[in-house]
Amino acid sequence: MEENKNKDVIDLRELYKKIKARKRLFLITLPATFVLSCLYIICFPRYYDTDVRLAPEMENPMSGGALGSLAASFGFDLSNMETTDAISPMLYPDLMSDNGFVSKFFNFKVVSADGEINTNYHDYLQKMQKSPWWDHVIDWIKQQLPKKEEDAIAGAGGDGKYNPYILSRKEDGLIHKIQDNVQFSMDKKTGVITIMVRDQDKLICKTVADSVCSLLQQFITDYRTSKARNDLKYYTKLAVDAKHDYERARQLYGSYSDRNMDVVLESYRAKQEDLENDMQLKFNTYTAMQTQLQQAKAKVQERTPAFTLLKGASVPIKPSGPKRMIFVIGMVILAFFGTIGWILKDELKKTV
Repeated sequence: MEENKNKDVIDLRELYKKIKARKRLFLITLPATFVLSCLYIICFPRYYDTDVRLAPEMENPMSGGALGSLAASFGFDLSNMETTDAISPMLYPDLMSDNGFVSKFFNFKVVSADGEINTNYHDYLQKMQKSPWWDHVIDWIKQQLPKKEEDAIAGAGGDGKYNPYILSRKEDGLIHKIQDNVQFSMDKKTGVITIMVRDQDKLICKTVADSVCSLLQQFITDYRTSKARNDLKYYTKLAVDAKHDYERARQLYGSYSDRNMDVVLESYRAKQEDLENDMQLKFNTYTAMQTQLQQAKAKVQERTPAFTLLKGASVPIKPSGPKRMIFVIGMVILAFFGTIGWILKDELKKTV
C-alpha cells in the first residue's frame, strides 16, 4: 500500500530540479520557435474587414394577432418576418450559395488604396492577390500538369455565352474565394441584413461592400416588382394595340364620312353609324387600357421596396488580421509547455 501511495505522489521539487537542469533546452526551443513562427506568419498577407447594415422594407399583410403578441413577449417581432413574398427575407443570405448571383461580383470595378490597381474584381482576385510563397509553388506545379478536357469547355453554355453553372476549376475556386470573403447574415428579431466583407486592400474592401449592397438591393427590388413589371409590360402592349385599333377605326369613319357627306340613302347612313359605333367601342377599349396601364405603373411603384442604410461601409483603418503577435506568443507558450513535457516524459509515463 505504501509503495502505491509513493507512486501516486508527485514531488514538484524534483520535477523543478529536472526542468532547471535542462534549462539550456529552452534556450534552443523557444528562440527557434519564435523565429520560425515569425517567418511563417509574416508570409500571410494582412486583410481588412468592413460591414454594411441594411434594413429592407417588408410587406406586412397582417399584424400577427395573439401569436404576434406572444412572440413579442419573447423578444421576436413577427411583423418584420410576415410577408406574402415567395422568398422569405430569411433566405436572402442563401443567395451567396448561388453561382449565378456570386458571378455578378466579377464585374465590380475596384481601385486599390495606393491607386496601383484599377481593374474588375475578377482579374483582381485571379491575378493580384497576395499569398504565401508555397502557394505559388503549388500553382506552378499545377500548371505543369496536363489540363483536363472538362476544364477547356467549362464556363460556356450551349450558345457560347458564359454560364456560371458550368465552371472550370479556376473559376470555381474564385467563386469559393468570394463566398469566403463576402458573407450575409440576418437578424431574426429586427430583419436587419449585415454584409461582411474581407479583403487585402482596405479601399477595395469598402468598394466591394458598397457594390454587394447595391446588388442585393437590386435583386430584392427586381424580385418584389417582377409580377408588377410583367403586368406593366402586358398592359403596355394592350394599350398600344388598342390605340392602333382606335386610330384605324377613326380613320375609316372619317374617310367614309368625307366620301359620303351629301348622301341621304339610309344604307350609307347605317354603315356610317356602324363605323361610328365601332370607333366608339375602340375608343372605350383604348381608354380602359390606358387606365389599366396607369394602375400597373402605380403598382410597380407601390411594390418597389424602400431601403434604410443603418450603417454604411467605411474604409478600415487597421487590419483585422492575421494577429501576428498573438500567433507568435501562442506558439512560444506552446513550445514552452511542449519542452516541459519532453523533459518530464519519463515521469509522466510513471504516473500513468
